[in-house]
Amino acid sequence: MDATKQAARGWLGQQARTARRDARGVLVLALAATAAAIAQAWCAAAALTSALGRGGIAWQPLAAFAALAVVRAGLGVASERAAVAAGAAARRRLRTDALHRLLSAGPALLRERHSGELASIVVDRIEALDGFFGRYIPAAALAFAAPALVLAVVLWRDPVAAAIFAGAGLLVPFAMALAGLGAAAAARRQFEALARLQTRFLDRVRGIATIVMYGRAEDEAVALGQAATELRRRTMRVLRVAFLSSAALDLATALALILLALRGAAGRVPPGQALFELLLVPEFFAPLRTFALAYQDRLQAHGAAGPLASLPPPPPPAPALPVRTVAAHGVAVAFEDVRFTWDPARGPALDGLSFRVPAGETLVLAGPSGAGKTTVLEVLLGFVRPDAGRVTLNGADIITLVPQALARLTAWIGQQPVLFAGTIRDNIRFARPEASETELVEAVRFARVDGFAAALPRGLDTPVGEGGYGLSGGQAQRVAIARAFLKDAPLLLLDEPTAHLDPATEAEVLESLRRLTLGRTVILASHSAAAHAFGGRRLDLREGRAAPVRGVA
Repeated sequence: MDATKQAARGWLGQQARTARRDARGVLVLALAATAAAIAQAWCAAAALTSALGRGGIAWQPLAAFAALAVVRAGLGVASERAAVAAGAAARRRLRTDALHRLLSAGPALLRERHSGELASIVVDRIEALDGFFGRYIPAAALAFAAPALVLAVVLWRDPVAAAIFAGAGLLVPFAMALAGLGAAAAARRQFEALARLQTRFLDRVRGIATIVMYGRAEDEAVALGQAATELRRRTMRVLRVAFLSSAALDLATALALILLALRGAAGRVPPGQALFELLLVPEFFAPLRTFALAYQDRLQAHGAAGPLASLPPPPPPAPALPVRTVAAHGVAVAFEDVRFTWDPARGPALDGLSFRVPAGETLVLAGPSGAGKTTVLEVLLGFVRPDAGRVTLNGADIITLVPQALARLTAWIGQQPVLFAGTIRDNIRFARPEASETELVEAVRFARVDGFAAALPRGLDTPVGEGGYGLSGGQAQRVAIARAFLKDAPLLLLDEPTAHLDPATEAEVLESLRRLTLGRTVILASHSAAAHAFGGRRLDLREGRAAPVRGVA
């Protein structure tokens, strides 16, 4: 077993232990329903024996049978609801954990994993585990407990019949094991095919303009069709296993019925007892049938667990220091001999970096690509933790700050602002949903969004597409600046905010940024000569180290 499969199996086993505790209520209700079913079988056997032997109908067993039917139906509904609740709780717990891991890893994770693959993990893979937690875990426990209860009742009356029940029951897991050989691998390949289809489709939707421009629309449609066909084939292979398991269960049930009927016909047991045993056969195999159906959920879960187990681990807990916040006004930043490495093969991204930025001042980070500018910003954003050294905000170590406090202190504007499908107003208000309309209008005015919004058909309520489709690069950047104005954070981090802009638009954006920086601590990473004239101090970085600091006019 390779390391990936072993990690997936260990992760799924750990989750199953938690799920078993949540499934105890389901098991108790299902066992109560099985006990009611045994009593029903006894009542039905008594009524039939009376009708066949005495020529009359015994009304008391029939009345008891009807009452037990109502009780059993209520227990079944309660059990189903408890199972659904257990599955929903498990999915909620897993999705929260997965999102926590993804958000803790930050944008660096996108260097290794495709966004479509990550979306598939958080949505499809976790959704595929619903049956494992809601059906398989309770069914696995019930597949042992409920037949054991039926077997104990039969053993008390007829040891030979109990042996027939036990022998036929043991055929089921044996046949399921044979049918399930390779089924987990088939389920895993099905999920891989689904992830490839989703990733390819997302990429092609994003690049639809390029596809049309180069006349590749028909070729891409064929390729997507081939990926969909592969997914269909792999799905059918998984379904074949389900049908084989069901056939094995039907054969075992038929075998038990035949053997018990032969014993009854031969007169080896009284007629009432023979009827009772025959009526218990469906109740004996019902939990096993449920388990056989849910077994496919287990195989599917093994196929879905691999990518979930491979998500980055949550960040290590902060050292035993007091967790704290810092004052929300006037933030001083200090790096003290900070070291950080993304990939040991490529060397350190930060190699003993030290600098200080007093509250309210601006620092421009300069240097070639790969010098460590963006890494500095990601450390300050809390996306990564230094391997060594110390980063402080107003003297407080950044790793001791609660995430909510760090997020409240910091505003960030990158090279390509992320705008969501919605209106311009919604995208600006995303920074602080509780902001008043007056504050929103003020942020729009300071960022000069009103200059271009007034010419749009619906002003600030004009819808924009995913990624800011429908806005120019300069307009999208102004929306990002308006977000930062609305958030009103004391620490402003700028990562190449004028990249990909023409000189005229760059000058306008820089003018809005100068207004935004007033009264704030600013760290700006940029190659632009215009940005270097931004004001403040300049720090040249070379291979993660600081060159001498000099003033900038």
